[in-house]
Amino acid sequence: MLSLFLILIISYLVGSFPTSIVVSRMVYGVDIRTQGSKNAGGTNVFRTFGWKPGTFVMAVDILKGVIATLFISQIRIGGSSPIPIDAELVPFLAGIAAILGHIWTIFAGFKGGKGVGTAAGVFAALFPIPTIVCFLVWGVIVIFVRIVSVASMVAAICLPISLLVMEKCFDHPVHDVLFYFSVLLAILIVFTHRTNIKRLLNGSENRFKPIWNRKKEK
Repeated sequence: MLSLFLILIISYLVGSFPTSIVVSRMVYGVDIRTQGSKNAGGTNVFRTFGWKPGTFVMAVDILKGVIATLFISQIRIGGSSPIPIDAELVPFLAGIAAILGHIWTIFAGFKGGKGVGTAAGVFAALFPIPTIVCFLVWGVIVIFVRIVSVASMVAAICLPISLLVMEKCFDHPVHDVLFYFSVLLAILIVFTHRTNIKRLLNGSENRFKPIWNRKKEK
């Protein structure tokens, strides 16, 4: 039980690393929470400072989920495995802790990002193919709709659908707990985008300019 507790605490702390805040302060000398949508997430960095720092922040946030799921979940005190739950669920629980850390980070007053990047890292480690499908959906929507919040919400909703298709059509078993968590995660990500939904409804949600248009303007 102590091993599980340690796994959850370390995963939460790794997930809590405030990537966007650190990058915005170290590179630009400002707090990202005072810029754009005032959210401490990769999307706001992308819109405020451009695609390079935005991509870096998103990549680190994804990596946080991967590290928690694949590596921190393997921690065992004394070399034993005294965890009183299904071993298959330990990486999943570590991933949840990392996602919660990203959304409610202890290092920034429990106000972090929206959890999309870290959640992508968790499911990339657990289910690579469905995650790739969701990433492609995200990319297509970003390119053609140019609203990252819409792409993130649709990609999150696609995750449980992809898992269901994988199980029913390709005979690849998915643990019931993981499937239901993917549903709850989709709901959570939509919930964390509630301010974006309000802006979408009143027509004030920002669209980012394509990279090629920015080059022409320069």
